[in-house]
Amino acid sequence: MTINLTASERIARIRSDFRMGVAVAFLSGEEKWLVAPAETITLSRFSGMRKLGSIELAITDWRAQTLSTWATDGDIARLAIPEDKGLDWIHSVSDPSDDFNAPLKGPFTPIFGGKADVHRAALAICKMAHLIPSAIAVNVSNQDIKGFDFIDLEKISSMIFNPSSQLTEVSAANVPLQVSEVSRVHVFRPQDGGEEHYAIEIGNPDREKPVLSRLHSACFTGDLIGSLKCDCGHQLKAALEAISSDGAGVLLYMNQEGRGIGLANKMRAYALQNQGFDTVEANHRLGFEDDERNFKLGAEILRLMGFKSVRLMTNNPAKVISMESAGVNVSERVALKVGSNPLNQKYLDTKAKKSGHLL
Repeated sequence: MTINLTASERIARIRSDFRMGVAVAFLSGEEKWLVAPAETITLSRFSGMRKLGSIELAITDWRAQTLSTWATDGDIARLAIPEDKGLDWIHSVSDPSDDFNAPLKGPFTPIFGGKADVHRAALAICKMAHLIPSAIAVNVSNQDIKGFDFIDLEKISSMIFNPSSQLTEVSAANVPLQVSEVSRVHVFRPQDGGEEHYAIEIGNPDREKPVLSRLHSACFTGDLIGSLKCDCGHQLKAALEAISSDGAGVLLYMNQEGRGIGLANKMRAYALQNQGFDTVEANHRLGFEDDERNFKLGAEILRLMGFKSVRLMTNNPAKVISMESAGVNVSERVALKVGSNPLNQKYLDTKAKKSGHLL
């Protein structure tokens, strides 16, 4: 029996520290590093890190491509921060919001050789924290650093890159809806302190038969305020109505806003779209993958509710693949084609052409 932090609990603390702009100390083999997110670190903390040695900037390969510099370590790039450049320069390199105003941010000095595992882990945790994936790091192996608890990266690395926090149902209650008065809302919470996810169960679906289900990602703009830039709100409404008409089913409402990058980054992506980039291109310029969501969480919720097979309402083949790889059989894919309008047609075209959606 132990009262020490588990790997997932330690990562949760790091995630929280990153959102507050706190530097975190890592041990990687014989090396000691201090790392911090570029987006939230304060000037005073940045200045303090700079006094400890040469600071390196880590960005993803997608952001490196945008900046026309080397991805020095395959999936990430390490760049030297010039002595005459400060936090403003780091923000400019990390955040594409002013790329059009200041397109020539270089020349850059890529860092080759040495280990990049700390940098890679820092970028992954930035994504978990819904921050721009960009981090600064300084090697303090030869420094006598006080006040830091150095975290052995090897002990938590697998959980950083393959997160698998178990979900637990923490509450449920009957909630009559417009589409059906016989409905129940279930709340599921991950053990790592991450965001909760919800299941809206309509009617009394038979656990022994494929359940009509929709795996819906939260969309504040589309679901709540009627945005015309996407089809999410229409899909949510249509899915609830279809389940009600069918007599029973489950709508999974996953808190994975903006394809998993968070609302703040989604707004950054929208600003880039206003400059002429499509959804995928905007994500890449920010340093993210096309889609950062984890659809397997939906499969876990269905299993916890006792379902083994689904009739999945989706236009996204990736959801079908994720469900089946997570052990939930998809007996049928049910198309959900609603919400098209002149303002989101380019968005829908991009989903079809670049993300394989069946529209």
